[in-house]
Amino acid sequence: MATFLLKTEPGEYSFADLEREKQATWTGISNPAALKALREARKGDDAFIYHSGDEKAIVGLAKILSDSYPDPKKPGLTGAGETKFPIVDLKAAKRAKAPVTLEAVKADKRFAMLGLVKQSRLSAMIVPPEMAAALKKLAGL
Repeated sequence: MATFLLKTEPGEYSFADLEREKQATWTGISNPAALKALREARKGDDAFIYHSGDEKAIVGLAKILSDSYPDPKKPGLTGAGETKFPIVDLKAAKRAKAPVTLEAVKADKRFAMLGLVKQSRLSAMIVPPEMAAALKKLAGL
């Protein structure tokens, strides 16, 4: 089981929105590296929900409900035959007891190679298992 980190602007769509709606389809990713990561998503994977903007913190955990699949609004394949714009369905799993700020992540040497630190503009990324476990512990998840 993999763990992802999905970024969202809380003014546009927040973890509270996901909790209220029970489940959502995660769309709107356009960065090639983020799309590559999202193509790897499978039913049962976890996803940290990270609020960007002024908050800059992991605020909750979601469960991915579907393998990634083509966005019906943006059909097509890449030159390599992969889904050009993958999306996933997910549901809120648990709110973080202690949000994990970007400042705290950057200050912790265990996360030096995390995409959130190295490529902070990516809206979707895979979190290595040892880092995912440490982040879950810090967030009280």
